[in-house]
This record gives sequence, structure tokens and C-alpha cells, in this order.
Amino acid sequence: MVVVDGVPEPHTGWTFLTSHARVLASIADNHNVRIRDIAARCRLTERAVQKIISDLERDGYLSHTRKGRVNQYRIDPSKILRHPAEAGLTVASLLSMLIRDEAERHGATERSQADS
Repeated sequence: MVVVDGVPEPHTGWTFLTSHARVLASIADNHNVRIRDIAARCRLTERAVQKIISDLERDGYLSHTRKGRVNQYRIDPSKILRHPAEAGLTVASLLSMLIRDEAERHGATERSQADS
């Protein structure tokens, strides 16, 4: 990833997941993650991540408490997804797909490196 003046190079073209889903998955992986790290992982600006976190908090998907200099995030897994096409699906069901896939990717990467 190329970073110019602290801003990651954006992805071009369409993707399957929204930035909101990516940010939520990053937080699910680490409830103490820094905005800077979320931005790098999701290829977003820190300002965009802050806005997304604000959106998620405003609608009750996410909350945070301040622990010293660190935010500790809490996700509401029972919250229903917003789009009518996902009626009845919860945040927990979305995250179970994303987190499992992330774990499988790490496992595949480790296996590939071990095979080399």
C-alpha cells in the first residue's frame, strides 16, 4: 500500500463490503485498535474512519469508553443490519463471516510461507 502524506492510496473499482463493514470488522478483531491502524487496514483516511465510527455509534452498533489514552470499543452483536435485503441478519452473523474469513486468510498465508 502506498501512503502519501499519511493518506493511504484508495482502492479503485467496486468492492463487496462497505467501509462501515470493514471498520466494524477491524474493531471486532481488536477492541482497543487505534483509528490510525483501522485507517491503514481499511485503506481509508483517519478522518473517514472517525466519521464511520461516529455513524456506528449514533445508530447503536458500537460504543466506546476511554481507558487512559486508549478507546475500548464495544460492538452490539444483536443489532439488526440496516438494509432490507439483510432483514433479520445481525451484526454477529456479519462478523462471524468476516472474522472467520480473516482467520482463514492468515492461516493460508502462514501455510504458504511454510511451504516456501
